[in-house]
Amino acid sequence: MSSKLTAGDLQIITRVAVFRGLKPETVQAIIAPATAVMLRPHEMFMRQGEPAAAFFIVIDGWVKIYRSTQSSDETVIDMMKTGDSFAEAAAFTGDRYIATAEAVSNARVGRIPADHLIRCIRGNPDIALAMIASISQRMHYLVQQVEQLKAQSGVQRVAEFLASLSSVEHGQCALALPYDKILIAGRLGLTPESLSRAFARLREAGVSINASQVTVRDIVKLRRIAADDRNAVRGTLRPMR
Repeated sequence: MSSKLTAGDLQIITRVAVFRGLKPETVQAIIAPATAVMLRPHEMFMRQGEPAAAFFIVIDGWVKIYRSTQSSDETVIDMMKTGDSFAEAAAFTGDRYIATAEAVSNARVGRIPADHLIRCIRGNPDIALAMIASISQRMHYLVQQVEQLKAQSGVQRVAEFLASLSSVEHGQCALALPYDKILIAGRLGLTPESLSRAFARLREAGVSINASQVTVRDIVKLRRIAADDRNAVRGTLRPMR
């Protein structure tokens, strides 16, 4: 179900990275025909292989971006949260979507038509420059994610994921897992069994997990484990047998 954007929606949409550096009136022109799409959990609204008719901005909730293989397996590319945008490159080039987007929770997503975006770019090339810069930053982030999957152990990936959920600099903190553990495993390139083993090993470092609630005894130690600072965490985790 689609509806008009609210004042709150506009506050989120106008601040996303893809519009950074553009004048407020330019942003207003781009989002003029935008609508807000209300989604239920597991509802898809962008499908791999379909023509790119729009790009999207998450206003509220969580959205899973994934690719499907010929054997119907899913590879989670990313999890998008409030303020994240996606499919700009496909909308910008008139290509097809390279992945599928599915709501993980109840979500509200802004939809900006691709044909309108292209008309705006033809009238103001600065929009293209801003979008290219944003897409480049996104590519840099994805390269970092690939590097993480290749270079870090499962325990490190889970430690980094948990540490990213906290704004606390020192001491103990409480966290809430933002989505279910199967999705977390997919996001980190792990099997659910490997995720469970990583959680079990992190208990030795003072991380306790009860359903979706996490307590971290020492956030600095957790960040050191994520960074593989062997001198700092020597003896914290016993070798796996």
